Amino acid sequence: MASELESGAEGRPHGHSFVKKTFTRPTNCHQCAEYIWGLVSQGFMCEVCNFLVHEKCIKTIATPCVGLAASLVENPVAHCLSEEKSIKGKFCNVCRKKIHEAPGLHCEVCDYFIHDYCQEFAVPNCVDGSTYDPYTQLSEVTTLHNNREGNLPANSKCCKCKKACWSPDCLTGMRCCWCGMTFHSSCLNLLSKDVMNCTFGKLEPIFLPPHAVSIPRTQISQLNFIGLQSKESVGAHVLYRSAERKALAVSDDWSSTVIGESGTQGGAEASRELEETMQSGARSREREKKEKQLKEKEKELEDEMIKVYDGYNSLRKRLFRTITVNKYFTKEQLLASAMKAFIVSQDSSNFYLLDVYADCDSQREEEIQDPYPVQRLVRKENRRPAILLGLRDCENDSGIIKVWARKLQVGKHTVPITVNSTITTKQAIESALEEFGLEETSEKFELVKVSLDSGRVSEIVLSSEDIPWEVLKRRGFESVRLMELTRFYLQLKEDPHGSEVALFVGNLPPNLSHKNYETILLDFIDHESKFSSLGPIYYEYGSMVITFDNSNSAVNAYETLKNKVYEDKKLLVIMLPTLVPSMIPVKTVPLLVFVNVKSGGCQGLQLISSFRKLLNPYQVFDLSNGGPLPGLYVFRKIVKYRILVCGGDGTIGWVLQCLDNVGQDSQCSNPPCSIVPLGTGNDLARVLRWGPGYGGDEDPLSLLRDVIEAEEIRLDRWTVVFRPLSEETGTPGADGKPLISSAQTNEDNAQIFVMNNYFGLGLDADLCLEFHNAREEKPEKFNSRLHNKGVYVKVSLRKMVGRKMCKDLHKVVKLEVDGNNIELPPIEGIIILNIMSWGSGANPWGPEKDDKFSKPNHWDGMLEVVGVTGIVHLGQIQSGLRSAFRIAQGSHIKIHMNREVPVQVDGEPWIQPAGHIVVLKSALKASMLKKIKTK
Repeated sequence: MASELESGAEGRPHGHSFVKKTFTRPTNCHQCAEYIWGLVSQGFMCEVCNFLVHEKCIKTIATPCVGLAASLVENPVAHCLSEEKSIKGKFCNVCRKKIHEAPGLHCEVCDYFIHDYCQEFAVPNCVDGSTYDPYTQLSEVTTLHNNREGNLPANSKCCKCKKACWSPDCLTGMRCCWCGMTFHSSCLNLLSKDVMNCTFGKLEPIFLPPHAVSIPRTQISQLNFIGLQSKESVGAHVLYRSAERKALAVSDDWSSTVIGESGTQGGAEASRELEETMQSGARSREREKKEKQLKEKEKELEDEMIKVYDGYNSLRKRLFRTITVNKYFTKEQLLASAMKAFIVSQDSSNFYLLDVYADCDSQREEEIQDPYPVQRLVRKENRRPAILLGLRDCENDSGIIKVWARKLQVGKHTVPITVNSTITTKQAIESALEEFGLEETSEKFELVKVSLDSGRVSEIVLSSEDIPWEVLKRRGFESVRLMELTRFYLQLKEDPHGSEVALFVGNLPPNLSHKNYETILLDFIDHESKFSSLGPIYYEYGSMVITFDNSNSAVNAYETLKNKVYEDKKLLVIMLPTLVPSMIPVKTVPLLVFVNVKSGGCQGLQLISSFRKLLNPYQVFDLSNGGPLPGLYVFRKIVKYRILVCGGDGTIGWVLQCLDNVGQDSQCSNPPCSIVPLGTGNDLARVLRWGPGYGGDEDPLSLLRDVIEAEEIRLDRWTVVFRPLSEETGTPGADGKPLISSAQTNEDNAQIFVMNNYFGLGLDADLCLEFHNAREEKPEKFNSRLHNKGVYVKVSLRKMVGRKMCKDLHKVVKLEVDGNNIELPPIEGIIILNIMSWGSGANPWGPEKDDKFSKPNHWDGMLEVVGVTGIVHLGQIQSGLRSAFRIAQGSHIKIHMNREVPVQVDGEPWIQPAGHIVVLKSALKASMLKKIKTK
């Protein structure tokens, strides 16, 4: 049975430390998801990760223990963990228990869920969205599944045996984060080779393949590339769940509660700290009864459960694992069991054991000795015995380091190298080259120490004179477990990413000169981190891209600039990935996703998290983090791609405007855009069949399928030119200041806008301006469509009884369409339509009828001009009871105003002084995606 407990499928070690267990309540096997039946000793439980299993299922176990899993990850990638929040119906991927009472965290990129206090043991196996290898051709690339255990969708079935592989009662089953394939972990080795490769499922036509994405070899995590705020790991604090202030623990057998961060290194202080914190909270009667029964069983079996700390750092944090040992074990047997609990592969002679509860003054630093070391351990009331596994500090000791090959053309991924306190990094590189079979000089390579801690990944390049064994030992003095999770990578000194590393810098003043921007940046950056080129510069946004010759300079500049402030604004700095067009399959048209997380309440946040899990995280961009420009720059070399904009009509206009600015520098100047409507009106989305608004209940996967099937159409765009008669410096906004955010100013003091949907003058714009001012005053209240529409109603009612600014508009406005003067009827507002949806889905033009006008659409090169007579008329239009007055239809419109009048372009309102307005066909083009009608 011992060999079966240590190995699973195909004889591979899974790292679990199983002990027989009697279950007093219905319990599911984590391997097959079926109930574990019986009266006593029905199954087995892993002492480290709480994995529960039938005896019959032990041979088929393919899921490694959490204590071993991190060391099996070939390319560790840290998870992008969210802030603490209540997570219901999910199981922790570390302790395998349900997340309900305690705060939980989840990865924004993959389906990885953990308790807050389990973060210390998180496995850094997040999806790797950037695997570009310059030595591999597209035809040679294979992408493996990004499998995640447990928390599968309901009714998931195994792709191999066709049986249910999910469970609402335990963490079981596997699922690929990208293609969605589900299967039993025991069926994994039975899958054929072609099924083992991920093809990204139904999203393959729009999926940005990871082998086409390259990021510079830096210590900057994935968080910074995709614009997420990192969550710092748990600091020095205690987690409590009730008024009795009972400390939380992962289980009775394994605690990862952090209780303090003392600066002392000695065991005496750590022991006192441990004893003081463990005094809090009395045991409940049920807990005492269970412990009493457990002790009786241990006494009968002559076995005892012991807590093992893997270093003083773990002792201070009260992070331990448990082992079940025979009371008559020798010192060597006890040491071997402790090392096995932490999957320690080094020679046992390098380690020693201490009794944690021994007297602090005399016996504390004395090693545990034979005979009967287990029976001689000091015991405290209501506590299990505890030992500390420590690393010896000997002058002539030696050990083994694991050296992994990073993007090298070799036959094996890792080799063990024997080192001691005299072998330098250069000598270790030479030994590794020999083991890998590479006949090259060591000067071309470097050795990188990679540390895995609490799910984080950190890297340090060793100098040629460093001693790798001493570096590893220093890690071992803190924690033997962390020493085992420390690995070394052999890599070329030349970064395969290339010589161009780009940073996006924003939040600088707009419309400065190239020289001024360069001076500002050089004042912040030292000479060693100087950039090689500056540009492109997006002047009206105060943003730019700076490029560096190497990743080291880019990292130094990134760390410097991200904390800098200019004119009371903190600089926005993003390190950008690079896309390699030649590595994208011909049949793939990547989708660039923009999400306005401020739109639609919390719906934007939910969508961006879903899209990052369904797609490559490097193709999903948060518009609150630099706007559309970083994403458009990253995709600038892609010949053909599509865009998905999640937001309101204003967000769509923002993206189209940025496309106008970057089009000349991009291979694809006019990519088609689709929409997930998150705004209030969503008129353009309605016309293109994307719906009146995202309700939150639609499956994000279905949204992406609709984008794949959507048809490409053209959207007319129009230039609106405002020329005031006065000598003012620009078109004033709602606050009296000139509007420059979406307009351009030429030499004769004209303001130029681009219109996509409609242009309003008079009553319609006046209501829009009142709503805009209310939202600017208290933006936090405008977080739902229902509230926004309610404000519109209140504004309309006030206008009915208040002063009418737009009364007799026809007397102060002259209209000319295609060179013909149009006589206006008595109206209070004019609306010029490019699309047949206005004011949240109303159609002012009305249904088709037999008159002198042709049937309108948004690609015919014509605009429709209608008039409204008052607030009541507007209400009737929005309710569908009436239509507006049809005034004209044409492609070139001129308006002359004798006094100031409210105006709005695509929902952006202001008071326009007396002057001339010209609306004409824009040279700018827009391609949109129209949703196919559902049957």
